[in-house]
Amino acid sequence: MVPYSLCPSHPSSSPQLYLSHFTVTTLSDLSGRTRRAGSCRFVVLSTHSNPKILKSNRRSRYGQPLSPYDDQDEAYHADVSDDDWLLNDDFAEVSDFVVNRKKSKPHNGFANGHLNGENAMGVAEKSFVRNYGHDSKKARETALDVARKGKRSTRKNMENRFPRLSEEIDMDEKWLPLIDYLSTFGFKESHFIQMYERHMPSLQINVCSAQERLEYLLSVGVKQRDIRRMVLRQPQILEYTVENNMKSHVAFLMNLGIPSSRIGQIIAATPSLFSYSVENSLKPTVRYLVEEVGIKEKDLGKVVKLSPQILVQRIDISWNARCTFLSNEIGAPRESIVKMVKKHPQFLHYSIDDGLLPRINFLRSIGMCNSDILKVLTSLTQVLSLSLEDNLKPKYMYLVNELNNEVHSLTKYPMYLSLSLDQRIRPRHRFLVSLKKAPKGPFPLSSFVPTDESFCQQWAGTSVDKYLAFRQRLLLREFAEKYERKG
Repeated sequence: MVPYSLCPSHPSSSPQLYLSHFTVTTLSDLSGRTRRAGSCRFVVLSTHSNPKILKSNRRSRYGQPLSPYDDQDEAYHADVSDDDWLLNDDFAEVSDFVVNRKKSKPHNGFANGHLNGENAMGVAEKSFVRNYGHDSKKARETALDVARKGKRSTRKNMENRFPRLSEEIDMDEKWLPLIDYLSTFGFKESHFIQMYERHMPSLQINVCSAQERLEYLLSVGVKQRDIRRMVLRQPQILEYTVENNMKSHVAFLMNLGIPSSRIGQIIAATPSLFSYSVENSLKPTVRYLVEEVGIKEKDLGKVVKLSPQILVQRIDISWNARCTFLSNEIGAPRESIVKMVKKHPQFLHYSIDDGLLPRINFLRSIGMCNSDILKVLTSLTQVLSLSLEDNLKPKYMYLVNELNNEVHSLTKYPMYLSLSLDQRIRPRHRFLVSLKKAPKGPFPLSSFVPTDESFCQQWAGTSVDKYLAFRQRLLLREFAEKYERKG
C-alpha cells in the first residue's frame, strides 16, 4: 500500500488516501515474447481544485448529479443564496508527474482522489493497452478481473466494519475516510444513519475539508465533546467553508462584544448560526433588537450570550406576539418587557399557551394580583422557565406550611422561587431550627439569599463545614425515604 496524503497541513493527524497497486501480468507472461518494460506511472494529488478535470455529468448512486465541489449549494435558509459561503478547495487535483523524464498523464478513472468503481475496470484495461501495446482479449479480461476483485474486497471490508450501516443505507465506499475521521469524535453507526436521514450529502464531504472545518471550530473554543452533538443537529456544518463562512460569523459575534472565551459555547449552542447570512439575516436581527425592541448596543453581547437562539429566530414575530400578550394579560408596560428580555431573553422562545400563560395563572391562583405578578416577572423573569409541578408548587407549599410565610413575601424576595428547595431552602431552614436559632413567626427569606459562608457567619454563627455536613446527612436521609416510598 502506498499512502498519498490529501491534506495540505497537519500531517500527523490527516487522514490518508490509499491507492492500491494492481498486480500487472507482463506481456511476456501472456504471449511468451520479451518486451522492455515501459516507464512507471504515478498519480500525484495536489491541494488545488480544478473542476475542469471532473466530469460534469457525474451522478451518485442515487441518480443525483454531483457537483465538482463537495457542497451542493443547497439553500438551507431563504437568505443564504447571497453569500459565497460554499466556494471551496475541497477536491484535490490530479496532476501530471514526471518519471524518468517522461510526463505521465493522470488516469481518467480518478476523481476527488478516489478511483471510481465504475471507471476502475476501464482504467485497468486502458493501462494494459497503453503500457504494453497489446489489446488482446486475454489482456482485457485480466485487467477487468483485477478491478472486480479490488472492488469486491473494498465492499466486503466495508460491510464487515459497518454491518448495520451497510444494511440500512446504500453506503458508498468513498464515504469511509470521512466516517473513520468522524468516529474519532465518538460517532457510532446509528449516528451516521441519523446524518444520512437528515442530510445525506454531508456524508459525501471530502475528509480533509471536514477536518479543516472541525479543527477551526475547535480552535475558536468549541469543545471536542460538543462536536458530535453539533454535527448531528446540523450535518450541513461540514459543508460550511472556513474562509467564506465560519470566519465571518465568528467576527460578527465578536463585534457584538462577545469575548473570545465564549464564542465556542455560543456556536455549540446554535450550530445553525452558520446557515444564516451575516448581511441579510443576522445583522438585520441585531438591528431590530436595537431599533424596535429597545435593547441598547452595549447590552447586545449579554443578550446573545444568554440566548444565542435569539439570532436565528423570527425576532419580529416573537417580540410582537409576547409583547402584546404580556401587555394585555397583566398590563405590562413596554419598558418592563424590555427589562425581561435583557434579564432572560429565552422567554421569547417560550410558548404563550403552554409556557407563559400557565405560570401566570399559577401566580394568580396563589393570591397574586397583576401588579404583583409584574413585579415578580420583571425582577425574576426566569420564573417563566420553571416547572410547575417540580418547582413552583413545592416551593410555594414549603413557603406557607414550613416557613409560615404569606404569598406577598414573594414580591419582596422573588429570588426564593429560583433557589433549590433540596440544596438550599430546606437545609438552611432545618439547620437553624436544629441550632434553635430560627426566629419566631415567618421565617426570613433573606437568609436564603447569601452564600454558604455568609449564611453561617451571619445567621448560624458556626462553621461552613458543620453546615455542609448537616446538609449532606439531610440529603441522604431524604433520598432514603424517597427510595423506600418507591419500593
